[in-house]
Amino acid sequence: MTRKEFSDSKNRQTAGAILAQPGENPLTGGAPRDDTLFVVWAEGPCNAKFNNSPHPSFLRNHFPPVPFRQLARDMTQASSSPTDPLALVGRHCLFILEEMGRIALFLAHAFAKMFALPLRAGEVLQQVHFIGLKSLFIVSLTALFTGMVLGLQGYYTLVKFGGEAALGTVVALSVIRELGPVLTALMVTGRAGSSMAAEIGIMRISEQIDALDTMDIDPVHFLASPRLAASIISFPLLTAIFDVVGIIGGYLTGVVLLGVNSGIYLGRMEAAVGMEDVSGGFIKAATFGIIVATVCCYQGYMTHTRREGFGARGVSYSTTTAVVMSAVLIFAFDYVLTSVLL
Repeated sequence: MTRKEFSDSKNRQTAGAILAQPGENPLTGGAPRDDTLFVVWAEGPCNAKFNNSPHPSFLRNHFPPVPFRQLARDMTQASSSPTDPLALVGRHCLFILEEMGRIALFLAHAFAKMFALPLRAGEVLQQVHFIGLKSLFIVSLTALFTGMVLGLQGYYTLVKFGGEAALGTVVALSVIRELGPVLTALMVTGRAGSSMAAEIGIMRISEQIDALDTMDIDPVHFLASPRLAASIISFPLLTAIFDVVGIIGGYLTGVVLLGVNSGIYLGRMEAAVGMEDVSGGFIKAATFGIIVATVCCYQGYMTHTRREGFGARGVSYSTTTAVVMSAVLIFAFDYVLTSVLL
């Protein structure tokens, strides 16, 4: 019986598949077979009951077991058949566009639920503590050495042109405009973003998210919205700390170690840095916070749909994808925002 014939028949059920697990044969009620995969395709409501014994004759008559080895061989031949390269590129492009659309819808849902009752302020504060306070040390350490390297490299570059007096300006503008928001976002992605994706992914594969649905609790409101709100709050604050510590690192290298006049270092910096530079860095930081929280929560939330693997492997793939995708989007949006803000 073909799928089209079945779809036109009287009995119609939801499209899906029944996979034989170790135990009883789901179609015949007989002994299990290790080399058999049982597949049921359907398209609508069906009155067949799967929990009665013996198993319904409807399934037994119309859906005989399919040998697993034969099915695997057919799938291998189909996947190895020659395909138009342009069609492959088109499929990948369509998949990327669909995925970006799903992420955008997920963001819209999570953002709207941030203002829905109940407001879950306690959970937001917990996430601010986890994303912001617990990332403070690694962000400060990164900022210190970044500023020191900038001071060192900037000094030996500027001294060739007799412009070492502009060292404070170079360090401050480089950190405030670019390095502060970008490096802060990357550090928080590696420390907190990966944890978000893994935590929500484990909740997905352990059916905790399904339990929330069963209790009529919106999982996006419960899981994603507090993390999104906490990221919008935490990223600009961490960026501000990065800027201050980075400038101090440049001061240590340029003034303390290399002998640049401290008054010139601070005076040139104060004259060159404007409020538009600081606000532009904060805008970037808030945008990166939205990107990291959305991508990481989405990847964890959709762990059960991954084609690479299920269970623990699916969680690992979701975590890796979340970190890599967040990093790429951070650099891409950094260029876009820089072009707009300059």
